[in-house]
Amino acid sequence: MTKKRCPWLNLKNPQYVEYHDREWGRPVHDDHKHFEMITLEGAQAGLSWETVLKKRERYREVFKNFDPVKVSKFSSAKVEKLMLDPGIIRNRLKIESTITNAKAFIKIQKEFGTFDKYIWNLVGAKTINSFETLEDYPTKTPTSDKISKDLKKRGFRFVGSTIIYAYMQACGMVQDHSKDCYLGGKKLRNLS
Repeated sequence: MTKKRCPWLNLKNPQYVEYHDREWGRPVHDDHKHFEMITLEGAQAGLSWETVLKKRERYREVFKNFDPVKVSKFSSAKVEKLMLDPGIIRNRLKIESTITNAKAFIKIQKEFGTFDKYIWNLVGAKTINSFETLEDYPTKTPTSDKISKDLKKRGFRFVGSTIIYAYMQACGMVQDHSKDCYLGGKKLRNLS
Protein backbone atom coordinates (compact mmCIF):
# COMPACT_ATOMS: atom_id res chain seq x y z
CA MET A 1 0.00 0.00 0.00
CA THR A 2 1.29 3.44 -0.92
CA LYS A 3 1.87 5.91 1.89
CA LYS A 4 -0.48 8.90 1.88
CA ARG A 5 1.51 12.12 1.57
CA CYS A 6 0.85 15.87 1.58
CA PRO A 7 -1.40 16.90 -1.35
CA TRP A 8 1.08 19.50 -2.68
CA LEU A 9 3.77 16.88 -3.31
CA ASN A 10 4.56 15.85 -6.90
CA LEU A 11 4.67 12.09 -6.44
CA LYS A 12 6.22 11.65 -9.91
CA ASN A 13 9.44 13.34 -8.73
CA PRO A 14 11.41 10.85 -6.58
CA GLN A 15 13.80 13.59 -5.40
CA TYR A 16 10.84 15.65 -4.13
CA VAL A 17 9.26 12.62 -2.43
CA GLU A 18 12.58 11.85 -0.71
CA TYR A 19 12.82 15.49 0.44
CA HIS A 20 9.24 15.37 1.80
CA ASP A 21 9.76 12.06 3.59
CA ARG A 22 13.22 12.62 5.05
CA GLU A 23 13.67 16.39 5.49
CA TRP A 24 10.67 18.69 5.19
CA GLY A 25 9.22 19.52 8.57
CA ARG A 26 11.94 17.79 10.56
CA PRO A 27 13.56 20.03 13.20
CA VAL A 28 16.95 21.36 12.11
CA HIS A 29 19.57 22.17 14.75
CA ASP A 30 22.71 22.39 12.61
CA ASP A 31 23.92 25.88 11.67
CA HIS A 32 25.20 24.89 8.21
CA LYS A 33 21.81 23.33 7.46
CA HIS A 34 20.04 26.51 8.64
CA PHE A 35 22.25 28.57 6.34
CA GLU A 36 21.58 26.16 3.47
CA MET A 37 17.82 26.38 3.90
CA ILE A 38 17.76 30.18 4.22
CA THR A 39 19.86 30.38 1.04
CA LEU A 40 17.76 27.90 -0.91
CA GLU A 41 14.44 29.36 0.21
CA GLY A 42 15.68 32.80 -0.88
CA ALA A 43 16.84 31.36 -4.21
CA GLN A 44 13.38 29.87 -4.71
CA ALA A 45 11.64 33.28 -4.72
CA GLY A 46 9.57 33.33 -7.91
CA LEU A 47 10.41 29.72 -8.78
CA SER A 48 9.28 26.24 -7.79
CA TRP A 49 10.91 24.24 -5.00
CA GLU A 50 11.46 21.42 -7.51
CA THR A 51 13.69 23.75 -9.54
CA VAL A 52 15.76 24.51 -6.46
CA LEU A 53 15.97 20.85 -5.41
CA LYS A 54 17.30 19.95 -8.85
CA LYS A 55 20.13 22.46 -8.38
CA ARG A 56 20.77 21.75 -4.69
CA GLU A 57 23.90 19.63 -5.09
CA ARG A 58 25.55 22.26 -7.25
CA TYR A 59 24.62 24.91 -4.67
CA ARG A 60 26.35 22.80 -2.02
CA GLU A 61 29.49 22.64 -4.17
CA VAL A 62 29.75 26.30 -5.13
CA PHE A 63 28.68 27.64 -1.72
CA LYS A 64 31.25 25.50 0.13
CA ASN A 65 28.71 23.18 1.73
CA PHE A 66 27.00 26.28 3.10
CA ASP A 67 29.84 27.24 5.41
CA PRO A 68 28.95 30.85 6.23
CA VAL A 69 32.56 31.75 7.06
CA LYS A 70 33.78 30.64 3.61
CA VAL A 71 30.81 32.21 1.80
CA SER A 72 31.27 35.52 3.65
CA LYS A 73 34.70 35.84 1.97
CA PHE A 74 33.43 35.52 -1.61
CA SER A 75 34.71 38.33 -3.82
CA SER A 76 33.02 40.21 -6.64
CA ALA A 77 35.09 38.05 -9.03
CA LYS A 78 33.51 34.97 -7.43
CA VAL A 79 30.06 36.48 -7.95
CA GLU A 80 30.88 36.97 -11.66
CA LYS A 81 31.99 33.34 -11.89
CA LEU A 82 28.78 32.17 -10.19
CA MET A 83 26.72 34.24 -12.63
CA LEU A 84 28.03 31.97 -15.40
CA ASP A 85 27.23 28.70 -13.61
CA PRO A 86 24.12 27.03 -15.11
CA GLY A 87 23.98 24.66 -12.14
CA ILE A 88 22.57 27.38 -9.87
CA ILE A 89 19.95 30.09 -10.21
CA ARG A 90 21.88 32.88 -11.91
CA ASN A 91 20.32 35.89 -10.30
CA ARG A 92 22.88 38.45 -9.18
CA LEU A 93 20.77 39.78 -6.30
CA LYS A 94 20.20 36.27 -4.95
CA ILE A 95 23.88 35.35 -5.24
CA GLU A 96 25.02 38.59 -3.61
CA SER A 97 22.40 38.19 -0.86
CA THR A 98 23.91 34.80 0.03
CA ILE A 99 27.23 36.52 0.76
CA THR A 100 25.54 39.34 2.68
CA ASN A 101 23.48 36.80 4.62
CA ALA A 102 26.61 34.78 5.47
CA LYS A 103 28.11 37.86 7.13
CA ALA A 104 24.89 38.56 9.07
CA PHE A 105 24.63 34.86 10.00
CA ILE A 106 28.13 34.96 11.53
CA LYS A 107 27.19 38.02 13.60
CA ILE A 108 24.20 36.15 15.01
CA GLN A 109 26.41 33.16 15.82
CA LYS A 110 28.78 35.45 17.70
CA GLU A 111 25.92 37.08 19.62
CA PHE A 112 23.94 33.95 20.50
CA GLY A 113 26.58 31.19 20.35
CA THR A 114 24.78 29.51 17.45
CA PHE A 115 22.27 30.56 14.84
CA ASP A 116 20.18 27.59 15.98
CA LYS A 117 19.77 29.07 19.49
CA TYR A 118 18.76 32.41 18.02
CA ILE A 119 16.20 31.08 15.54
CA TRP A 120 14.56 28.47 17.77
CA ASN A 121 14.24 31.01 20.58
CA LEU A 122 11.95 33.00 18.26
CA VAL A 123 9.43 30.12 18.30
CA GLY A 124 9.75 29.33 21.99
CA ALA A 125 12.25 26.49 21.33
CA LYS A 126 9.53 24.15 20.06
CA THR A 127 7.74 23.23 16.86
CA ILE A 128 4.50 25.16 16.40
CA ASN A 129 1.37 25.00 14.18
CA SER A 130 -0.33 22.19 12.39
CA PHE A 131 -3.00 22.87 9.84
CA GLU A 132 -5.84 20.61 8.85
CA THR A 133 -6.04 21.05 5.07
CA LEU A 134 -4.01 22.51 2.22
CA GLU A 135 -6.41 25.46 2.13
CA ASP A 136 -5.54 26.22 5.77
CA TYR A 137 -1.80 26.57 5.08
CA PRO A 138 -0.81 30.21 5.38
CA THR A 139 1.90 31.73 3.23
CA LYS A 140 3.05 33.74 6.24
CA THR A 141 2.16 34.17 9.89
CA PRO A 142 2.70 36.79 12.61
CA THR A 143 5.70 34.68 13.72
CA SER A 144 7.24 34.62 10.23
CA ASP A 145 6.58 38.39 10.03
CA LYS A 146 8.47 38.87 13.31
CA ILE A 147 11.41 36.67 12.26
CA SER A 148 11.61 38.30 8.82
CA LYS A 149 11.65 41.76 10.38
CA ASP A 150 14.38 40.79 12.84
CA LEU A 151 16.55 39.14 10.17
CA LYS A 152 16.23 42.21 7.93
CA LYS A 153 17.18 44.45 10.86
CA ARG A 154 20.29 42.28 11.26
CA GLY A 155 21.26 42.75 7.60
CA PHE A 156 19.71 39.72 5.85
CA ARG A 157 18.24 39.97 2.37
CA PHE A 158 15.70 37.74 0.55
CA VAL A 159 14.06 36.94 3.87
CA GLY A 160 10.54 38.27 3.41
CA SER A 161 7.82 36.76 5.56
CA THR A 162 6.69 34.25 2.90
CA ILE A 163 10.27 33.03 2.37
CA ILE A 164 10.74 32.76 6.13
CA TYR A 165 7.52 30.80 6.56
CA ALA A 166 8.70 28.32 3.90
CA TYR A 167 12.05 28.14 5.74
CA MET A 168 10.21 27.49 9.03
CA GLN A 169 8.27 24.66 7.37
CA ALA A 170 11.41 23.16 5.88
CA CYS A 171 13.32 23.33 9.18
CA GLY A 172 10.57 21.89 11.34
CA MET A 173 9.87 25.09 13.23
CA VAL A 174 6.29 24.53 12.15
CA GLN A 175 4.74 21.13 11.49
CA ASP A 176 2.67 21.52 8.35
CA HIS A 177 2.35 17.96 7.07
CA SER A 178 -1.33 17.57 6.26
CA LYS A 179 -3.49 15.58 8.68
CA ASP A 180 -3.94 12.76 6.15
CA CYS A 181 -0.18 12.57 5.37
CA TYR A 182 1.53 9.65 7.09
CA LEU A 183 3.79 12.24 8.77
CA GLY A 184 0.93 14.56 9.79
CA GLY A 185 0.53 15.32 13.46
CA LYS A 186 3.63 13.39 14.41
CA LYS A 187 6.53 14.68 16.43
CA LEU A 188 9.26 14.38 13.82
CA ARG A 189 12.97 14.01 14.41
CA ASN A 190 15.83 14.84 12.13
CA LEU A 191 17.04 11.84 10.16
CA SER A 192 20.43 13.17 9.09
